[in-house]
Amino acid sequence: MAEQQARIVGFDEIAPNRRRGGDVRALLTPTTAGSTSGFMGMAVVRPGERIGEHYHPYSEEFVFVTDGVFEVDLDGEPHPLRTGQGLFIPKNVRHRFRNAGDVEARLVFHLGPLAPRPELGHVDTEETGDDRDTAPAGAVS
Repeated sequence: MAEQQARIVGFDEIAPNRRRGGDVRALLTPTTAGSTSGFMGMAVVRPGERIGEHYHPYSEEFVFVTDGVFEVDLDGEPHPLRTGQGLFIPKNVRHRFRNAGDVEARLVFHLGPLAPRPELGHVDTEETGDDRDTAPAGAVS
């Protein structure tokens, strides 16, 4: 097995993923950095946007809000989440993030351990209607 190397990955180096709402970018992953225990990224959510409800059957999720105000539903129960707060989400807990303010909100996330295969790591439990590939620029559902 090859020796791991330190790696710096910039936010602008990763293409936006808007399939589930917001602008979600996984920066440090097995593909981009050679990580073996989990992955880390950032989500940028505009006012009125959300990241659709989902859960992770293999991973715990750690979230830290760097800017703005979110409301996060955990198994259907809403909770405020503000700048400077962290959140631990256990495996299999359904969660959805909404920007609850009037400015762009940002959070950093880390998930670990990795799922056996990438397609098993994230289970959507709702359609977001936020498919930016087909929505007009600036559209918010």
